[in-house]
Amino acid sequence: MYCSALAGYAFTDRTLLERGDEARAGSMRPLFEAIFEHAPAREGDPDGTLQMQISSLDYSSYVGKIGIGRINRGRIRSGQQVALMFGADDAPRLCKVNQVLRFRGLERVVVDCAEAGDIVAVNGIEEIGIGATLCDPAEPQALAVLSVDEPTMSMEFLVNTSPMAGREGRFVTSRQLRERLERELKSNVALRVEFTQDSDTFVVSGRGELHLTILLENMRREGYELAVSRPKPRLRTVDGRREEPYELLTMDLEETHQGAVMEFLGRRRGELQNMEPDGTGRVRLEYRIPARGLLGFHNEFLNMTRGTGIVSHLFDDYGPWAGEIEDRRNGVLISQDNGEAVAYALWKLQERGRMFVRPGDLLYEGMIIGIHSRDNDLVVNPIREKKLTNIRAAGKDEAVVLTPPIELTLERAVEFIAEDELVEITPRSIRLRKRLLKEHERRRAARDVQAA
Repeated sequence: MYCSALAGYAFTDRTLLERGDEARAGSMRPLFEAIFEHAPAREGDPDGTLQMQISSLDYSSYVGKIGIGRINRGRIRSGQQVALMFGADDAPRLCKVNQVLRFRGLERVVVDCAEAGDIVAVNGIEEIGIGATLCDPAEPQALAVLSVDEPTMSMEFLVNTSPMAGREGRFVTSRQLRERLERELKSNVALRVEFTQDSDTFVVSGRGELHLTILLENMRREGYELAVSRPKPRLRTVDGRREEPYELLTMDLEETHQGAVMEFLGRRRGELQNMEPDGTGRVRLEYRIPARGLLGFHNEFLNMTRGTGIVSHLFDDYGPWAGEIEDRRNGVLISQDNGEAVAYALWKLQERGRMFVRPGDLLYEGMIIGIHSRDNDLVVNPIREKKLTNIRAAGKDEAVVLTPPIELTLERAVEFIAEDELVEITPRSIRLRKRLLKEHERRRAARDVQAA
């Protein structure tokens, strides 16, 4: 089947694609007919006893927990008495369903009854959870409990303490952050939150970097303002041996880019498991790699493959500690003062590295404004203006031509920072900063680390 959703056509005959755009002015009907012909009809006995397993959770401040799943057998109605079970060995608990909702597009519609094969949401049962089975109290038969992957990466969520704190967000206090994370725990089953002795710091663990950045993006859209640290793997000790999480990485890319990708993954402690050329100039690579080795990999992969590569990864298992992994090679440019970035100053700093900021952006002491071309951090003055005198040169002044700055996305910022740096996240801005804003504090901390 040759399809284009953008152009709105679907064909089974490849020769039609070679005839030009006129021949493609078809419809999607062949695709729909293929679905009806080849996709099996849903299974399940609507006249049997109820059996429905919860595979996803949601939460509403109005009705509480919401369980989402597919009805395996029977029918379920609003207001029905059901038995809740977690596995075959669990004792059934009588509960009452408040509402049954079916999905219509992106909306949920309350219905009186749903039957086997339908995917529905139910509310009114606070004890509901992933893998729970709703069944008939007269014939309680639980399905096998679903397993939820444990979190593998953790980040620190901190109250924003920068000089610009509170200017762009509505929710900025530790109490508001705590309430938001507690609310997220009710529906995000793979998330873990540790409330530390420091009331302004929360250790949040999830199923990888993407899981955590999705939460951060949702929070900033809701008006939250906070700072986050670099992701770290969740380690464990077994028989006195330190272990870390490993991921199975699958890539599909052009053969011309294969060498650069394999060299990069070799430096990240990746182990090649399989290689399959497809005979058309592309190759599939399968790696087993420490989860921390994938930090910053996605952007590098897009650059190395010129945007033509496809990548996916999933959790495999815990394995022995792989040793140190190469970190960021370049240092950063750090602002030494507060104020607005000046075009003349940024122009003079361009030879030092690439910028993250534009002229007119508000800066503060300790804020990271660019990538240094060398491996050390450099404190610079990005708000210095050109001195004016009454002496005129015979020639014209040099034209100020600025290189466009690097656009910071949330994923790129989180991958970029080092251990002593933070990402400041607000509804309107993403900034990079040092944990310690004052230069003398950073020097003292560096001496303490060396002494230790």
